Amino acid sequence: MCGIVGFVNSNSRAASREILERMNTCIVHRGPDEDGFYLKENVALGMRRLAIIDLAGGQQPIFNADKTTAIVFNGEIYNFQALKKDLESRGHEFYTNSDTEVIVHLYDEYGADCVQYLRGMFAFAIWDLRDNSLFIARDRVGKKPLLFSHQENGDLIFGSEFTALLAHPSISREVDFEAIDSYLSYLCVPAPQTAFRQIRKLEPAHWLRWRDGRIETKRYWQPDFSKKIKISEEEAIEETTRILREATKLRLISEVPLGAFLSGGVDSSTIVALMAQESSAPVKTFSIGFEEQDFSELKYAKRVAEHVGADHHEFIVKPNAIEVLPILVEHYGEPYADSSAIATYYVSRETRNHVTVALNGDGGDESFAGYERYYAMRLAEKYHKIPRFLRQNFIQPAVDFAPVSETKRSRARDLKRFIKTASLPRVERYFRWVNSIDRQTKENLYTEEFKSLVAKNESSDFLDIWFSQVNGLGIIDTTMFVDQMTYLPNDLLVKVDIASMAVSLEARSPFLDHELIEFAASLPEELKLQGVETKSLLKKVASRLVPRDVLYRKKMGFGVPFMHWFRNDLKDFLRETLLSEKSFKRQFFKPEALTTLVNQHIEGKRDNTLALQTLLMLELWFQKFID
Repeated sequence: MCGIVGFVNSNSRAASREILERMNTCIVHRGPDEDGFYLKENVALGMRRLAIIDLAGGQQPIFNADKTTAIVFNGEIYNFQALKKDLESRGHEFYTNSDTEVIVHLYDEYGADCVQYLRGMFAFAIWDLRDNSLFIARDRVGKKPLLFSHQENGDLIFGSEFTALLAHPSISREVDFEAIDSYLSYLCVPAPQTAFRQIRKLEPAHWLRWRDGRIETKRYWQPDFSKKIKISEEEAIEETTRILREATKLRLISEVPLGAFLSGGVDSSTIVALMAQESSAPVKTFSIGFEEQDFSELKYAKRVAEHVGADHHEFIVKPNAIEVLPILVEHYGEPYADSSAIATYYVSRETRNHVTVALNGDGGDESFAGYERYYAMRLAEKYHKIPRFLRQNFIQPAVDFAPVSETKRSRARDLKRFIKTASLPRVERYFRWVNSIDRQTKENLYTEEFKSLVAKNESSDFLDIWFSQVNGLGIIDTTMFVDQMTYLPNDLLVKVDIASMAVSLEARSPFLDHELIEFAASLPEELKLQGVETKSLLKKVASRLVPRDVLYRKKMGFGVPFMHWFRNDLKDFLRETLLSEKSFKRQFFKPEALTTLVNQHIEGKRDNTLALQTLLMLELWFQKFID
């Protein structure tokens, strides 16, 4: 596990070692063990290493046999031993035992198609002296980040994190305001946009090749939900268990201490149980909770830990967690407002005190239908079949008339929200259910100046791209596919990578094994969502591994109690940040509208938590990166 940086100058201008070292220093937290550099004429590659495999011989950059290609690599290739054996049978000779060297030999053998053979998480860069080209690539689901800037003069600059690219003198900090508008909808900036006009994200399952100042990019993989298999439920349980066990076992390969995040939910509990079966020693597990019991799953995590005989560790997060926000703002590098980043950072920091690698349960929801929006989308399809006359003249007015609290979550409030959006087209319906600041709030909040800056941006267009590809799929498969291509890589995987690597911890995710994702996509919808029972199949897999009472309960997620904190311990911080003269001078938001949004929440008149945490993180980002 590492971080990578680099650049290639067009017109054969000599590469600066000073600039490369400056960029590399910005990601020292991703790899505190050692650094590595490759400079040759107009190209510069750098990396920081967190040593996990081949501690003695895995130093980068690593070369092919005749040193005509050099690689810097971030990630883990879990099938590297099998790949190495096959390459040796084809005549390749290796000088290390690292997974990094396998990639460069695969590139020699297969060119750009080398990525098709990799099972793991990765972002890497290969300089090819034979044609003076740079090849960079990112893993299928987007576990490892890779940012780049293609300059007007043809130069290419890349790196694992924003601070590294911003350390290059050619990169400006000009803000992409359309990306800010998208961020205000999603809590994060969706790829390929970034908050900086000159920086783009290389999207998951893509490679990019630079040659003579020009670039080409290509997608090399995406899940296919259209090819269904005939399978009984029992066969599906057995095959899911087999692939998941294999994916977990592969991720136990390590030469350093290893453990697991344990939330007490279905996904992490299943992974920990499988780890316990595959490990000779007790699994080290790590859980985080809150004083607010509605947000704490510690009792369930402890129950699972005791069941599998784990060496269990717990940590409580208190409202003074706000002290960590500046750290997160700096590491994420662009506005990012998923509140669970705080919990992820803390559990990563505590975990790093004991181990260097931690497995987690990320990805289970998106492959096995774990969110309420899946059955809500299906129910909406049925609601559409009710005659419009009845919907508009009887159902909608009755629901609108029903009294619902605006200050706390309830089933009645959920029903009202559902009816309000259920008649909309699929894209708009999904967008309404996932966005953090809706269109009406934006209309009230934005100044005329800011509206003009973002007039051409339509945040839901990012969803349109994926919904348009799923003609013929059932609504559950459609929604899972869209989640896998948007919510998972843009939000969840960014959260875990940045929060864990900020403390030099490697996070591994068996559910994100592409073979498991492909198998889950081939399963009939009805196996994954039965009635309103989310993750039905996966719960049946897990019920053979952990106690049933842990599995069959209301999903809690990994949220942070910002609603309570903003009304109590953090209300002064919220006001001082959002309602400051500095904030108003930006002229993005109407002062009176922003003040109303803050006061409504603090006074308990409305629950504006999502909007406020989104706006708060945006202001903190501006203060750190732009001011």
